[in-house]
Amino acid sequence: MDNSSWYDIGIAFKLHQCLYLLETYENKRMKTGIFSGSFNPVHIGHLALANYLCEYEGLDEVWFLVTPHNPLKEEDELMDDTFRLKLAQLAIAGYPKFKASDIEFNLPRPSYTIHTLDKLKETYPDREFHLIIGSDNWALFPRWYQSERILAENHILVYPRPGYPVSSDSLSENVKVASSPTFEISSTFIRRAMEEGKDVRYFLHPAVYEALSSEFPR
Repeated sequence: MDNSSWYDIGIAFKLHQCLYLLETYENKRMKTGIFSGSFNPVHIGHLALANYLCEYEGLDEVWFLVTPHNPLKEEDELMDDTFRLKLAQLAIAGYPKFKASDIEFNLPRPSYTIHTLDKLKETYPDREFHLIIGSDNWALFPRWYQSERILAENHILVYPRPGYPVSSDSLSENVKVASSPTFEISSTFIRRAMEEGKDVRYFLHPAVYEALSSEFPR
């Protein structure tokens, strides 16, 4: 075998090594679910869903991104930004697979998902982000700002919401429908109940309930 043949074999071997290392790197990247919402307040439905997605849908962790303002919601319904972040931090304290993030607080407003995803991928290139959205929001997804680019450039994990079925047959490869249970609990219901003096402690993490009790005295 002449020298050129050995050279070609060496190049092929190095290329194979590079491809193997790239594949290994991709497989080892932390699969991080991005659960973005007002969390107004965060409740056990949010926590149970995130728990399920970690244990059954292949996510390594879930980040709770507290949004300062959703363009599709009335801003005056929101409790204080820092207070909602504090509630999220209280709810997940001690659980290593969950993280509360205020990254959207420092982004231009109104807050758009595409900007958040771009910032996350720029800041944390070692993670593979998966956008978590409910099937009710998936029905509105075409209305989202730059929805086509979100769909083309990101992994999306859709969880079921009552009354909004999603068929996985027509979805692109980077969109997955979770088989998670549905949790029919709403933050609006909890706020209204506490305003009426109702005891809804079992809808909330104990630390969240305690913090909210000072805001909604019975």
